[in-house]
Amino acid sequence: MPTVAPLDLDGHCLAAGFLGDVPFFCAADGTIHRLDHGHKRETVHDGLLCAAFDATAGRLLTGGEDGKVAVTKADGSFQIAADAGKKWVTSVAAGPQEALAWAVGRTAFCRLPAGKAKEFSHPRSVEGLAFAPKGMRFAVARYNGATLHFPAAEGKPAELEWAGAHTGVTFSPDGAFLVTTMQENALHGWKLADGKHMQMRGYPAKVKSLSWNAKGRWLASSGAPAAIVWPFQGKDGPMGKAPLELGTRGNMMVTAVACHPTEEIVAIGYTDGMVLAARFADQKEVLLRRPGKGAVTAMAWDGEGRRITFGSEAGDCGVIDVAG
Repeated sequence: MPTVAPLDLDGHCLAAGFLGDVPFFCAADGTIHRLDHGHKRETVHDGLLCAAFDATAGRLLTGGEDGKVAVTKADGSFQIAADAGKKWVTSVAAGPQEALAWAVGRTAFCRLPAGKAKEFSHPRSVEGLAFAPKGMRFAVARYNGATLHFPAAEGKPAELEWAGAHTGVTFSPDGAFLVTTMQENALHGWKLADGKHMQMRGYPAKVKSLSWNAKGRWLASSGAPAAIVWPFQGKDGPMGKAPLELGTRGNMMVTAVACHPTEEIVAIGYTDGMVLAARFADQKEVLLRRPGKGAVTAMAWDGEGRRITFGSEAGDCGVIDVAG
């Protein structure tokens, strides 16, 4: 049976994940908590707005209402990487070779390894950031589409247009596809080789959580009473194919998803705090955590695929050991 080691925080947990073997939890008040031979905490921001875990480089990027971008290491030590003054940092992203990007209003900033930050201005506010898995390029989610920047080179960015407000962005693990979350209840995607569009509609609520499985064959999403898992095995992604619907609960919405690092399994968090795991092949489900105080807002597996961090909007967080 799975076991749960609880951690109660004061208020909303914005992000949860691992740096090495250490579980981290990012609270909206700007405190970063970690379970490293006991419960330890550091006040990193005066109000936290965004976070991105970079397991490869062993760092956690955060941005706050205080205008600061911070880089926290596994031992809890942190450095301020940028300061935007009184402006809010609304998105951060971790890139290859310890590159990083952050958004302030209509401007995206990118700092390359051992370089100074470059600015990229946009007509409307920058809503989401993501680095490509290979090469030095990053994507900006914006109003009416997405923009691909190549910060290491001069030249114009690539514009991907689609009407509507795009609020988040992610590359597929092979770099072949770009997918955005939208203000409407939908996802939109582009096949980057030819710009072909992919519409993924029919959600009863906004999609706030996305997770690719390790090989990029599947993209799991929240925003429905089941985890909606789109197939990306073919050259045109999910077009013309029905998604899997895993962990269906008619009266509860899925609020967070996290794919296993090696197996075709997804952890699913709900509005009532319950967490299930479901297998893609046969849709078999395992209960990982009973309902709690608030909706699950963040989840992540460790590198071995044995433990899951989770956080909620009410602050009831913890670590699930799947093997018990």
